[in-house]
Amino acid sequence: MSTATLAGACPECETDLTVPPMVQGETLSCPECMLTLRVDDIKDGRLTLQMVEVQLRDWGQ
Repeated sequence: MSTATLAGACPECETDLTVPPMVQGETLSCPECMLTLRVDDIKDGRLTLQMVEVQLRDWGQ
């Protein structure tokens, strides 16, 4: 029995990623550079990933 996976590459560090089935709009973290990525498109088992801007809170300290 085989498990379906999707493949893609981090747009920042170009690490090859293999992930379980995901849907467009889901986010994941690159295990190499820890960047947050969003699934932009899925075509023929390949993910197109986009960097997500993470805004840090200013706690006024």
